[in-house]
This record gives sequence, structure tokens and C-alpha cells, in this order.
Amino acid sequence: MRTCGIEIKGSEAIICLMTLKDGLFELPDCRQNRFALSKDQDQQQMRHFQFTFAKFIEDYQITQLVIKERPQKGKFAGGAVGFKIETALQLIAGCECSIISATQLKEKIKRYPLPVDFRDTGLKVFQETAFLAGYAFLAK
Repeated sequence: MRTCGIEIKGSEAIICLMTLKDGLFELPDCRQNRFALSKDQDQQQMRHFQFTFAKFIEDYQITQLVIKERPQKGKFAGGAVGFKIETALQLIAGCECSIISATQLKEKIKRYPLPVDFRDTGLKVFQETAFLAGYAFLAK
């Protein structure tokens, strides 16, 4: 199962590809580590964002998206643009999409500690939350 962990920050979807095969996690090479939505979020731009991400899913044969949930209110609340991105991703046909809350993420990491230090993964620092989302989903 090829999974894409996603953290939505501002007008970007930060991603991390991950697979679990025979009990081993793998981080396949990927041409991109984020997708940005332009400042002008009209219908054409939203369709372009969704089409680009859908093409990425198809090219990398991704079967599952896992989005880290953002609070709807409070200090760390997500903005309107982020929720538009989340919706565009959830509506992509042919790929399952799950939302994982911060509480679920912490519980999974506690139950299934990371087998490797994040710094040793070769990923960029800003991809850590997307990595954790994918890992928490796959850790069973």
C-alpha cells in the first residue's frame, strides 16, 4: 500500500510518500514535497490544483491519502484556504482519503514508536508532520 501523508499549512499541502511492505517502511523517491494553491482560489485554480495532485497520485500509484487534521477554531485553527485544499484532496476519485487527528497521531506514535530517527530519513524538516501522519496510518 502506497500512502501519502499530508500536512496542510497555509496554502500548501506538504507531502511524504511512504509504503509498508513485509513489515518494512520505505520512503520512495518523489519529484515533489509540496503542492501550493495560488493566492487566487477561483474555480479554475482549484481545478488545476486538484488535477495536478490527481496526476501525482496516478503517477506514483498512491492508494491512500492521510491528512493531519487541523482544528476549526482556536489558536492553531486552519484557514479557509487550507480547508479548500483538504476538500479538493478528499474529492479526488480513485484514492481513499483519511483524516487523522493530533490525538490519534500521538497515540499511534506512543503505541508504535518510530523505528528510525526522523533526521535519518533524508526528508526535509518541514515534512516531519506529513511523515508522522503517514507512519501513524500505516503502523498497525
